[in-house]
Amino acid sequence: MTTNKQIILKNRPQGTPDKNTWQLEENPIPELQEGEILIQQHYISLDPAMRGWMNDTKSYIPPVALDSVMRAGSIGKVVQNNNNPNFQVGDCVSGWGGVQQYIVSDGEGCFKVDEKVAAMPTFLGTLGMPGMTAYFGILEVANIKEGDIVLVSGAAGAVGSIVGQIAKIKGCRVIGIAGGKEKCDYVVNELGFDEAIDYKSENIYSALKKKCPKGVDVYFDNVGGVILDAALSKLRMHATVVICGAISQYNTKKKINGPSNYLSLLVTRSTMKGMVVMDYTKDFGKAARQMAVWMQEGKLKSREDIYEGIENFQETYNRLFSGEKNGKLILKVIE
Repeated sequence: MTTNKQIILKNRPQGTPDKNTWQLEENPIPELQEGEILIQQHYISLDPAMRGWMNDTKSYIPPVALDSVMRAGSIGKVVQNNNNPNFQVGDCVSGWGGVQQYIVSDGEGCFKVDEKVAAMPTFLGTLGMPGMTAYFGILEVANIKEGDIVLVSGAAGAVGSIVGQIAKIKGCRVIGIAGGKEKCDYVVNELGFDEAIDYKSENIYSALKKKCPKGVDVYFDNVGGVILDAALSKLRMHATVVICGAISQYNTKKKINGPSNYLSLLVTRSTMKGMVVMDYTKDFGKAARQMAVWMQEGKLKSREDIYEGIENFQETYNRLFSGEKNGKLILKVIE
């Protein structure tokens, strides 16, 4: 336990990140200073937001610096402690450890989690940032109420799958948009959505007309582009559009494809809101406790898609954009 494999950001990508974007390095683990802990990371969270963090542009969070460890959520265990009173060797902790096998920390930003409640990967998915995003996005930002018609894009993904389930728990009718028959079957047959639209095989406008004949009260957007544009055409009066992500646009080298149907916001007196989960940090504990209860009651299901080996980071990361994943994408980095 003397060296640490790390994924270092070497270049800011134009379009899709390639082999020149990151570099795998093996560096010494520094000696612990007074009050520091050493965390051996087990799992790394791979999220679409990582693409934006690589851009040197104004955003809700500073960009990842060149020649530094790629930012990522993570979970692992404390393996050494140099007199930090808040942690013990063996504690399971989550935080922003980045794409590396070990992290030295003073404990700030590290949160102890209980493996008796759920397995480690679940704390990067349903009980982690994606789950928090879904919880606050659909309950606080969208402010859903019983009987609402809710449309969710990226419905089989880490955030969208939880958004739809929470909306069902709250008594809404839920239609999910996903890519491929397998994912559409999953959101309906396993997660309990009322309908699913396969954007890969169906005309999105025709499908929305058929499956949302009365329009939608809430559209929760994870993809942007043409699907956002189509959803805007189905808004009911005083509807809410939550802009959570736009994965279809993150790798474009051209101008962002914005909505041409935005005037429907005017006609229907609707609202389009952006949301960033970090605005709700102080309430994460409350949300996690509620979702853990729903999981124990069988009302909320979690799926993690786990790949192994820090050496396989780029290949695994690419699955975020190819759609070759099922549920929350996670990389296991412990050897």
